[in-house]
Amino acid sequence: MQNPEITAVILAGGQARRMGGVDKGWMELNGKPLIRHVQDIISPQVPRVLINANRSLDAYSTLSCPVIADLDAGYQGPLMGIATGLQHATDPWGLFVPCDSPYLPRNLAERMLEQAEKEGADIAVAHDGVRLQSVVALIKRDLLESVKADLAAGGRKVERWYAKHRVTQVDFSDHPEAFTNVNHRDDLAGLQKMPKLLGFAAWSGTGKTTLLKQLIPRLKSRGVRLGVIKHAHHKFDIDHPGKDSYELRKAGADQMLISSGQRWALMVEQDQGDQPSLNHLLNRMDHELLDLVLVEGFRHNAIPKIELHRASLGKPLLCENDENIIAIAADTVIELPRDLPQFDLNQPESLVEFIIQYKNS
Repeated sequence: MQNPEITAVILAGGQARRMGGVDKGWMELNGKPLIRHVQDIISPQVPRVLINANRSLDAYSTLSCPVIADLDAGYQGPLMGIATGLQHATDPWGLFVPCDSPYLPRNLAERMLEQAEKEGADIAVAHDGVRLQSVVALIKRDLLESVKADLAAGGRKVERWYAKHRVTQVDFSDHPEAFTNVNHRDDLAGLQKMPKLLGFAAWSGTGKTTLLKQLIPRLKSRGVRLGVIKHAHHKFDIDHPGKDSYELRKAGADQMLISSGQRWALMVEQDQGDQPSLNHLLNRMDHELLDLVLVEGFRHNAIPKIELHRASLGKPLLCENDENIIAIAADTVIELPRDLPQFDLNQPESLVEFIIQYKNS
């Protein structure tokens, strides 16, 4: 959905010292420059997109967006990029994003604007659940003179300028990997190795685990290297009284790793009610050994999902309120609120073909 009050500005004006001076916007991820990944995510959300760049201007001009250089030369950092963007914005709000974050949320603008208006804030800044993402921000254009004055006084720190205004932090901890960016060459290699995520969303009793038990061996037989993350809604234990590992963990070990020649497992104790994020769990996996991670549960996370639906349960369709659902598997043909691929929940083979196409896309 487009937000007509917002001009987006992709910040690509830095020197990239930690990258050896390489223009990050043109580094490729999966055969496409990082700037294109960001542009493809942001453009559907707003009516206007600007690119703030200080070099590679001819290359950036091929992207069908106006290219704006910093108001003052000298690579003065993101605060200058913000001033430049607000100077050229034609809407009440400016949405600022970095050129090296290829997994930004597809509802970023909507969520930022909704909270800014609700809180009466002049600035909304994204928070990933761990830290503030200071260069992912929605800022009122009315603050242009303020940011110019701060720069003229020698200001360079974005956070210090934010502190002078009404700021709200927008929680995006539900969106794994949304703010992963590239600061070193190894970061890009890590992104390229990141397995794809595919969630399965359904009401209780629909049969998520049953379907996964059918899909996993079929996908494995097709050569797909699979990981699975499952969310449990109750207390569980994978170790048992009397076992050495159980007794050592219960004696007070915060983390217990047990291994054999066939497998190893790490058990981590945590405070009750402190649910680890999907991003945290994903980062415990060895990405180099996986092509695809299937996620059962975590229904509210903004990852691509297949919805499972049984008409006999009498539950509403989740895809009506979840734009991240990319297909439906149901036990009967149903009328959908939008155009989505539809599969027979009791015929997993056709769903296997769809999943493999998704993995390879």
